[in-house]
Amino acid sequence: MRRPIRGCGLEAALAVVGGKWKPIVLWNLAGGARRFGELRRLVEGISEKMLIQQLREMEADGIVARKDFQEIPPRVEYALTDLGVSLAETLRPLCEWGREHMARIEKTKAAAD
Repeated sequence: MRRPIRGCGLEAALAVVGGKWKPIVLWNLAGGARRFGELRRLVEGISEKMLIQQLREMEADGIVARKDFQEIPPRVEYALTDLGVSLAETLRPLCEWGREHMARIEKTKAAAD
């Protein structure tokens, strides 16, 4: 059971999209519905188990919708809900900031290693 969210809206947002993988999954779904295998290839480094877990959590939070086509072989697509689309739009400025400062971030991280 999650604890109640209080204070800043940032706490509420991070409760839904916090962690290493959710923002990346969300970003990759912003371009449209994706099949599981396609998402797995797009989100480099994520294990199948972790991707399943992240998608289930995002579905439970109402930002991702899962569509099972009831076919053999199995075909399942994931897409953003309206709430998910509005959340993905908030990632755009963060992505732009990261792109603008990528070289500096990489240099700083390399110096720390």
